[in-house]
Amino acid sequence: MTTAGTDRPGVTGGARSGGAVRRRRTAVGLLVAVLVVVADQVTKSLAVSGLSPGPVHVIGPFSLELSYNTGVAFSVGSGLTAPIVVIVVVVVALVAWFGRAVPNTAAAVGIGMILGGAIGNLADRLFRGHHGAVIDFVYSGFWPTFNVADASIVCGCVVLGLALWRSGATRSSAEHQGQGVK
Repeated sequence: MTTAGTDRPGVTGGARSGGAVRRRRTAVGLLVAVLVVVADQVTKSLAVSGLSPGPVHVIGPFSLELSYNTGVAFSVGSGLTAPIVVIVVVVVALVAWFGRAVPNTAAAVGIGMILGGAIGNLADRLFRGHHGAVIDFVYSGFWPTFNVADASIVCGCVVLGLALWRSGATRSSAEHQGQGVK
């Protein structure tokens, strides 16, 4: 059981050491990453098997429509599978390295979402027989077709950004209060 406030900078929750808090955050990030990879790969398998005959209308402008993307976001770099794989591996390693020292659990969740999404799309490029393409299937008509991994990367960046901003605001406020009036 954790003590309220264990995610604040400098607070370790009483008996909990800084190393234990760091390990817990790392475990949270890894768990989120695994859940994202599983959800991504399951939904892509369902999309390949269920959407091959054609698109399925969901509601309004939204439909499920199978497509394959050999590029990155917005199909930029289509056909450059080998360089994309190298870049993604480097990005995954950097995000994982950065994720070891996140300031709070929310940041660990964001890191896990980004890692899971990147690994999910990397798995498509390396292990599915679509010539290095990523499976996309959520179609809106006003936004490029995407998948669970893509959504997780975007949402994870937002969560991480907010968590880091909040952590910086908390730290800045604590430093400012510590100066006091003389």
